[in-house]
Amino acid sequence: MTTRKPIKKAVFPVAGLGTRFLPATKAIPKELLPIVDRPLIQYAVDEAREAGIEQIIFVTGRGKTAIVEHFDIAYELETTMGERGKDLSVLDATRATPGDIITVRQQVPLGLGHAIWCARAIVGDEPFAILLPDELMVGSPGCMKQMVEAYDEVGGNLISVLEVPHEEVSSYGVIDPGATLDGFGGALTQVKGLVEKPPVDQAPSNKIVSGRYILQPEVMRTLEHQGKGAGGEIQLTDAMAKMIGAQPFNAVTFAGKRYDCGSKLGFVEATLALALARDDIGADVRAMAQRLLG
Repeated sequence: MTTRKPIKKAVFPVAGLGTRFLPATKAIPKELLPIVDRPLIQYAVDEAREAGIEQIIFVTGRGKTAIVEHFDIAYELETTMGERGKDLSVLDATRATPGDIITVRQQVPLGLGHAIWCARAIVGDEPFAILLPDELMVGSPGCMKQMVEAYDEVGGNLISVLEVPHEEVSSYGVIDPGATLDGFGGALTQVKGLVEKPPVDQAPSNKIVSGRYILQPEVMRTLEHQGKGAGGEIQLTDAMAKMIGAQPFNAVTFAGKRYDCGSKLGFVEATLALALARDDIGADVRAMAQRLLG
C-alpha cells in the first residue's frame, strides 16, 4: 500500500440561510434542527470522527454561532445536571477538545465552491474531506469511513455516490462512470465526468453525487479562478470536473441510506426512520404511526 497523507481535516459548509425551513430557521440554524434528539450537524460530525477526522472546519455565516456553541462545554447545564444526579454521557459527543473546531466566515453567499474556498488557509496543502450536513447518511460503517478506507488504497479524489431510480436523475448531479476498480466489492468506480441535473434520456448513469467528498488541495487553486456557474454561483462541481483527467478521480457507492434533510419531506422521513430504528422509542413510534394512519 502506498503511503499517503491521511485525511485529518474536514470542511462543513454551514453558512446557508435555511430558507426552506422558515420560520423555524429565523433564529435557529438549520443545522441545529433535531432529527429525533440530535441536531443534524451532530450526525455529520460524528460520521467524520468515526472516519478518523481530527479537525472540524465550519464555514459559517451571520447568525450561525450557535453551531459552534453546541460543541462547547456548557458549564451551567452540566453543573446543574451533575448536582441533580443526571447522566452526563448524553453530552459526550457534543464536547470538542481544544483546537478541534475552527470556524471561517463566508461573508457573501456565492455558492458551495466559494464556501469551500473560504477554508483554503486552514486546509493548506493537505487532502481534505467535505461533508454536507443536509445529506444525512446512515450506515455502518459510516459513509466517510468507507471513503477514507478507499482513499487509503487508491488516493486521488473521491466522491460518494448512490444509485437512484433512473427517472429521478434529473434532480441530481450524476457521474459518467468508467471502469470498476478491483476490490471494495465493486463499490469503487472511475469517474470520467460529472453532469449536473441531466435530462433523463441524456443521463450517463443513475449514480448521483451524495454530499461527501475527499479532495486534493489543488481544488482550492481551481476554485480561486473559478467563474460563476449554475444559479450565478461558484459551483464545486465545476471545479471538480476540471480536475478529472488531471488527477485520479473515483466514486465510492455508499452501502447505506441517504436522507435529503434539505427538504421538508426528507427531513420528516429521516426523523421517522431514525425514530423507528431506536430501541428506546421505536416500538411506541410504530404504534403511534399505525394509529395516525388508522
